[in-house]
Amino acid sequence: MRIFGCVLAGGMGLRMGADKALIRLGGQTLLGHAIARLEPQVERLAISANGDAARLAGYGLPVLADEMPLGPLSGILAALRWAAPLGATAVVTLAVDTPFAPGDLVPQLCLAAEASATGCAIAHAAKDHPACGLWPVALADALAGFLASGAKPKVMTFAEAHHAARAQFPDEAAFQNLNTPADLAAAEALIRAAS
Repeated sequence: MRIFGCVLAGGMGLRMGADKALIRLGGQTLLGHAIARLEPQVERLAISANGDAARLAGYGLPVLADEMPLGPLSGILAALRWAAPLGATAVVTLAVDTPFAPGDLVPQLCLAAEASATGCAIAHAAKDHPACGLWPVALADALAGFLASGAKPKVMTFAEAHHAARAQFPDEAAFQNLNTPADLAAAEALIRAAS
C-alpha cells in the first residue's frame, strides 16, 4: 500500500475568528503541528486549503483547492484526485485543528481498514472523528457523485455509506479539535504543563 496524507485546512475558522492553519500554539502554527504529526507517517503530504495558496508557500507542500467548497469532504476529494495519478493507494486526512493527533494514526487506520469491504477507516476515541480517516483513491468518483447529489455533505454520512471501519484509539485528547479561543487557551495550558 502507498499511503499519502493531506491536512484538511480549508475551513473558514469562523468560531476561531481567524485562519486556523496559521494560528499559533506553543510557538508553532496549527498547520505546523499537523504536518509534524502526519508527515512522518505517509509517503507524500499535501494541504487542502482554499483562498490564496501563497500564504502557505513556506511549508513547501502542494496546496489543493476544493473543486466545490462543500466542507471537509471537498478537501478529501481534492486529496484523492491529487494522489491517484501519483500512484497512491489511499489518503489519510487530518484536520488542521487536531494538533495532538497520535503518532500511530496511519498504521492504526490501515489495520482497521482491512476489516472494511471498501478499505475505508475513520478514527474513534470515545466518539467518531471522521475527518481523521483513510480514504482509498478508488472512492474518488463515488465521493464526487455524493457531493454533486445535493445530499448534506457530512463526512460521517459518506463514511458510513462506504462501510468505514473504526480504528480505536485510547486517548480522546489526541483528537481534541481547537474550534474556539477557549479551546486554544486550554491547549496552550496543556503544552506548558507538559514542558
